[in-house]
Amino acid sequence: MKLMKELSLTPGISGFEGEIAKILKRELKDSADSIEEDTMGNVIATKKGEKKAPSIMLASHMDEIGLMVRFIDKKGFIKFSTIGGINDQMLMNQAVTIHTEKGEINGVIGSKPPHITKPSERNKVVKAEDMFIDIGASSNKEALEMVSIGDPITFKSYFEEYSNDLIMGKALDNRVGCYVMMEVFKRVDTRATVYGVGTVQEEVGLKGAKTSAYKLNPDMAIALDVTLSGDHPGIKPDEAPVKAGEGPAIVLVDAGGRGIITPKVIRDLLTKAGDDNDIPYQLEVSDGGTTDGTAIHLTKEGIPTGVLSVPTRYIHTPVSVCSFKDIEATINLIVEAINSL
Repeated sequence: MKLMKELSLTPGISGFEGEIAKILKRELKDSADSIEEDTMGNVIATKKGEKKAPSIMLASHMDEIGLMVRFIDKKGFIKFSTIGGINDQMLMNQAVTIHTEKGEINGVIGSKPPHITKPSERNKVVKAEDMFIDIGASSNKEALEMVSIGDPITFKSYFEEYSNDLIMGKALDNRVGCYVMMEVFKRVDTRATVYGVGTVQEEVGLKGAKTSAYKLNPDMAIALDVTLSGDHPGIKPDEAPVKAGEGPAIVLVDAGGRGIITPKVIRDLLTKAGDDNDIPYQLEVSDGGTTDGTAIHLTKEGIPTGVLSVPTRYIHTPVSVCSFKDIEATINLIVEAINSL
């Protein structure tokens, strides 16, 4: 749990994954035959198998959603751009950390107070473009002594262990996947060559997955991520049938087929590992977003690829919740699948 907490609390928005990369390299060094960081910033750990055995790529993106300093006004208030898919409603009154060359600067997201909004404005979601960050500066000059245009911004949060094996924290999308990948890499005992890859910039276009898959060109791949858990108020059962606590989701289709349509060989590999070893799993057909698997399976001549996701509540917020029991089940399922190759 200590490692999961560290992964959650460590900052790393898209394009600034360096601190997460350090953790991956530290944790994988004793299990890997080699570790490299490529031009894009992807971390690639290799565990060599037998010559004629297949190779499998385990991809987990290191980046989280966040913000970036875009403009500073005359009074020292900061306007920001969103990095990744963010619901404007979630941003209101959040405490944030700006990561500068000189160190961390704390701030809070503010907007026009409700006391002076017009009746027509009160029931509308305030847009991100109408918000600002207050760092306590009194002028543009003073603010520029503290922060710079382009500085990355993360949401302040804390990590909590809840009842029923649930955990809560920032950036569980996709530090959960990073944790799973590292644990699988440490535990597998297989004839196959295994690549453990921490990819960059998934939240802004699956970029690291594209380049690392092209470099490795494995025989097959599994993207490790999180998925919507539909077991809380506000979601209809048919909208998100996957539930926390009932095992990982084996994704059959995402984005209504615009993303990945999992090939039968990968589906059978994963379901058989679950069935043969009494590991719970769920099947998911999703109309929602995509994962690194979408980029990987279209690389070169095509790579048979699957997606295995941990059901998570409140994704893309600083207070995501998932089951650590599901995390362990995900690790066990992939280990058994790889060991069977």
